[in-house]
Amino acid sequence: MAEYDLHHHGDREVGEGLVDLAVNVRLSAPPSWLRAELAAALDNLAAYPDTSRAVAAVAARHGRAASDVLITAGAAEAFTLLASALTPKHAVVVHPQFTEPEAALRAAGHAVDRVILSEADGYRLTPVPAGADLVFVGNPTNPTSVLHPADTLRTLTRPGRIVVVDEAFLDAVSGEVESLAGERITGVVVLRSLTKTWGLAGLRAGYVLGEPAVIDRLRAVQPPWSVSTLAAVATIACCRPSALEEAEKLAATAESDRDYLESGLASLGVPVVGTPRGPFVLIRIPGAAALRLRLREAGYAVRRGDTFPGLGPDHLRIAVRDRVTTDAFLDVLRALLTQP
Repeated sequence: MAEYDLHHHGDREVGEGLVDLAVNVRLSAPPSWLRAELAAALDNLAAYPDTSRAVAAVAARHGRAASDVLITAGAAEAFTLLASALTPKHAVVVHPQFTEPEAALRAAGHAVDRVILSEADGYRLTPVPAGADLVFVGNPTNPTSVLHPADTLRTLTRPGRIVVVDEAFLDAVSGEVESLAGERITGVVVLRSLTKTWGLAGLRAGYVLGEPAVIDRLRAVQPPWSVSTLAAVATIACCRPSALEEAEKLAATAESDRDYLESGLASLGVPVVGTPRGPFVLIRIPGAAALRLRLREAGYAVRRGDTFPGLGPDHLRIAVRDRVTTDAFLDVLRALLTQP
C-alpha cells in the first residue's frame, strides 16, 4: 500500500503574507453575533464545561433524540473516538478523502483497506468489500468536492457494519441535500463540524449523530471535559433558526462563488475534476507541484494533492473565496501559465 503523509493538512500550506486558498474555513473570523455570545461566556470559564444544552440544541436542529448526539472537540476528535471505541475486523476508508480517519485508525492499531474512487468516473461512490465492518466516507468529500447521493450511501449499510459519513462540509451545500443527519439509520454514524462555516477552527466544535448504543461507546472513551465551555456555547448558537438561515445564505453565496472560480479556471484551460458541490475545487494540471511553489512566490497558498491517497503530484485543491480574491488569483495563475 502506497505511503502518504496522512497528517498533512491545508494549514501547513499557509504562511505569513500569503493569500490563503489552502484552508477550507470559509470565514476569516466568526460573525459579530457569535463573537458577542462567546465573549459573554468568558465569565463562566471557572466552571467545568457542561454540554447538556448543546446536546439538546443539536438534537432539536436535526430532529433527533438527545441520546443520538455526542458533542465533540471538532469533528476530528470523533475519528479518534471511533478508532478507540470500536474494534473493527475489516476497516475501509473510501479515498480520496480527508486523511484523519485513516490516520486515527492506524494510530489505534487497526489495519485499514482503501477503496480508491476513479477520477475518470467522477469519483462516483463504488461498492466496498462485502466483509467490511467499518466504512468511512466523506459527503461532500474533501478534497474532490463530490457530493454522493444519500440513496447510494444507504446502500452501504449491512448487518454488523458501521458506516461513518463525514458531513463536515454539508452545511455549505444549499438545502443540505443528500444529508443523512436527520435520519436514525441502523449502522450509520454522521459527523458534523461547525468550524468550516463559522470560522471556528481554533475553537474546535463539532458533533456525532448515531444510534444510542454507538454514542454510548464513544462517550465512554471521550476524555472528561474535552469540549470546552466556549465550544458548547458556539454549538448552541449555531443551531438556532437564525443561524441556520444565515448558513443557508452563506452556502448559496459559496456555490455562486465556486461556479465563478470554476468558470475562470476553465477559461485558462484548467478544468476542475469531478463535479464540485463543496466550498473548494480539485484540479489536475501537469507540473502542479512546481506551480504550487510558484504560486507561493507570487503570494498564494493552495493545497497540494499528493498527500491524499488516490491523488498525485498533478492535483491541487483550491478553496472558494470572494470574487475579488478569485479574480486576483486567476490573474496571477494566468501569468504563471503563460510564462515560457
